[in-house]
Amino acid sequence: MMTDNRQWLINGRPKGRGLVDDDFKKVVTPVPEVSEGHVLVKNEILGFDPAQKGWMENIGGYVAPTEIGEVMRGSGVGTVVESRDPKFAVGDKVMGMLRWQDYAMVPGSELNKVPDDELLGANLGALGTTGMTAYFGLLKHGRPQPGDTLVVSGAAGATGSMVGQIGKIAGCRTIGIAGGKEKCDWLTQDVGYDHAIDYKNEDVKAKLKELCNQSINVFYDNVGGTILNDALGHIAMHARVVICGGISRYEKGDMPAGPENYFNLIFKRGTMSGFIVLDYMSEYPEAQKRMRQWIKEGQITFKEDIQEGFDNIPDTLKRLFAGQNFGKQMLRLD
Repeated sequence: MMTDNRQWLINGRPKGRGLVDDDFKKVVTPVPEVSEGHVLVKNEILGFDPAQKGWMENIGGYVAPTEIGEVMRGSGVGTVVESRDPKFAVGDKVMGMLRWQDYAMVPGSELNKVPDDELLGANLGALGTTGMTAYFGLLKHGRPQPGDTLVVSGAAGATGSMVGQIGKIAGCRTIGIAGGKEKCDWLTQDVGYDHAIDYKNEDVKAKLKELCNQSINVFYDNVGGTILNDALGHIAMHARVVICGGISRYEKGDMPAGPENYFNLIFKRGTMSGFIVLDYMSEYPEAQKRMRQWIKEGQITFKEDIQEGFDNIPDTLKRLFAGQNFGKQMLRLD
């Protein structure tokens, strides 16, 4: 085992702007001594989510505040190289908040064993927080019924693509909103969406009127902004609007203005609800079991965008905000 531990530290607060190189600082520290009840993990794959920028900004208050100089937070999959927790043995594959570093010393209570199989990386996506966000957001808050029209913004993202497929399993007609022909073709040809709207090259408001005028039963929103407003103008009676994310606001850092069409929730007797997936952690095992079965049966497909190399970690997070990622954004450490 190496004695050096490369780390990326938080070095800036990107509130009100995009991420820049100086927001992160690379350092090299000694590999930590393993404390009682802890496990030393060699990081292999990191997962990236838009929420990480919000953590740096200390927005939302649902996770502990970050500090300048702390190792940047991030989920990862790795191999146990030393254990002082009887539940883990050297060689076990584990997942947890491993942060942006080569070696993570983590309490055993904060790690989950994962199978060392072809779905190893999927533990950060389809079987991890991404898949759980899609699963619980749609089923608990969207409450889809057979025959419902489900519209998803950010549909080609890691979460949005899963939402559409779970919606199809539930018997919905599905419409995804994504940026660019390649992503829209992938949604309809591979993921199984019935229709895709290209927000970069089409008029979203007009396409929603054409495809689902006053008939959106469930709108699953990953974007916010004008797309949320346009969707609210086309909800059906007793519609359920699920607020998962708002990537349109992440660059500016400000909370977006309320949608102009929110009063349609009254006219249509609709509901709008937000959620944090961590609220459902106790139900993860059953949900992951179902997701794994759906994947094996071919009912769920997913795409992974895997970058390479420790020095590329900050730029890999930036990809999410430039719309460069195609599928779950991950990075394999060198």
